[in-house]
Amino acid sequence: MKAIVQERYGSPGDVLELKDIGMPEVKDDEVLVRVYSAAVHVSDWVFVRGVPYIMRPMIGLLRPKNSVPGVDIAGKVEAIGKKVKQFRPGDEVFGWCKGAFAEYACAGEDNLVPKPANLTFEQAAAVGVSAVTALQALRDQGKVQSGQKVLINGASGGVGPFAVQIAKAFGADVTGVCSTRNVNVVRSIGADQVIDYTQEDFAKNGQRYDFILDNVANHSLSDLRSVLTPNGILQPNGGGHSGKRWLGPMRSVIKANVLSLCVRQQGRTFIAARNKEDLLLLKELIEAGKITPVIDRTNPLSENPEAIGYVGEGHARGKVVITVEHNGK
Repeated sequence: MKAIVQERYGSPGDVLELKDIGMPEVKDDEVLVRVYSAAVHVSDWVFVRGVPYIMRPMIGLLRPKNSVPGVDIAGKVEAIGKKVKQFRPGDEVFGWCKGAFAEYACAGEDNLVPKPANLTFEQAAAVGVSAVTALQALRDQGKVQSGQKVLINGASGGVGPFAVQIAKAFGADVTGVCSTRNVNVVRSIGADQVIDYTQEDFAKNGQRYDFILDNVANHSLSDLRSVLTPNGILQPNGGGHSGKRWLGPMRSVIKANVLSLCVRQQGRTFIAARNKEDLLLLKELIEAGKITPVIDRTNPLSENPEAIGYVGEGHARGKVVITVEHNGK
């Protein structure tokens, strides 16, 4: 089968190659998925480059632990292990795996759920990590409720559009912050107010919010807390696209986590927990028409390095999705 293979760290164009490799071996509790689409996440940029270095113990000190990158997938079940009960060959599924940027990938049975009937494979692949991150930030970290005022700083990237729509599904009044070119996109997915950060600084307009999800780290933590209500919560989500090689965006993450021990309004940065229950909840919200994935563009598997570079440099408006052809189909 064809797959994107990485044997060393570096820029995507230098270290990612499209190669023919052997089919993955299906374990008893796994599902073999014929991948139709796989989404690019900003973490793919980190894993390919191996930067910041603080991440190396997790992803591989000298070379990547996983030679085929990619996590979020959508496709059809090709085969199942003998202990798998929930799926049969031909079922359309979406979820998570290791090695998504390939024609076939194996996933644990509980890492997949049936694809929403109203989504294409490209849209379904876009859900995964980004949507679950948004859901858990709003529901678990922010305890967002109907009637609250929520601000999504970075409302047009990978996580932002899901956060806007999920907050609206929870009944919140949502303000999205983005650049000029993305104002119409953020408005179209339901934001009650949209702030163009090139024209207005939300930290100086006098508004107060019950919850802020900060996806871009372009304001100081003190400025962000200053626009919270007395019981409001600030939830950092990463630290932008810093070029620092040792800590990178983790500098902001570490600072936020330390402050959370001392400041009541400061939420701790978290890593989204991939679980089937949340994926099923997202499926319900999607089928009810409350969430629609926003896709910037699609690239064929052969253009995976360009896609990862585009996302890593912070250019994406919504999700970037890799499409995988099988015998021309």
